[in-house]
Amino acid sequence: MSATRDEFLSTDRRGLRIEVGVMLAVTFGVSAVIAMLQLFDAVLSGLAGHRVRLNPNLSRYDLINLGLNLTSVAQLAAWGALGLYLLWRSGITPARLGLGRVRWRDVLGGLGLAALIGIPGLLLYLAGRWLGMNADVEPAALHDTWWRIPVLILSAFANGFAEEVVVVGFLITRLKQLGLSQNRAILASSVLRGMYHLYQGFGAGLGNLAMGVVFGYAWCRTGRLWPLVIAHGVIDTVAFVGYVALAGHLGWLK
Repeated sequence: MSATRDEFLSTDRRGLRIEVGVMLAVTFGVSAVIAMLQLFDAVLSGLAGHRVRLNPNLSRYDLINLGLNLTSVAQLAAWGALGLYLLWRSGITPARLGLGRVRWRDVLGGLGLAALIGIPGLLLYLAGRWLGMNADVEPAALHDTWWRIPVLILSAFANGFAEEVVVVGFLITRLKQLGLSQNRAILASSVLRGMYHLYQGFGAGLGNLAMGVVFGYAWCRTGRLWPLVIAHGVIDTVAFVGYVALAGHLGWLK
């Protein structure tokens, strides 16, 4: 007896659920679990006095440190590439996600989104620190070496590529295919984004949830993912490189 259309649809949806589960288990889903456990640990030991070091030294030997940091960048790029590959296998090309040729509008839109998110985000971080809701975040803990700035920039844009491809392009697409409305898919994506930033504190989680809502609706409205990748990369670059440049001159950054 031949399979019915409903049976095929059920099989397809089951496959999509498994795909989403596995994808999140090896990328930002497990990051969310780790971040929540780190938050619990920080709260128990005093969140306000907890310090989070981003982009840390991974070895005492300079070239090994460089290699390990570049490997972290490559891992993030691979996460994004995996999301693109899985969508491509089902007939959704990168161009359909808005990752075709970069346009000037993408760059300008990315810079606008970076300003829209970055400036309030800094104020929210400072407010969270004042209220004791955020950890003390050191954006760039790498020691001073010839490759520090290039690697920080690569890391910033690797973060942007991985997060926006997986958490926005891949996840929202798959959740809508599984029957969720656009609003619910964006909310789920945004909650995930907030959760895997909780290691920085409650304020960071809320701020990134709000960022996810803005980015999700921006993508669904324009169909362009490049502005999100660019905005995220610019925000992180300003945070990482700006910290290196200004930490010795602004007391509140130390």
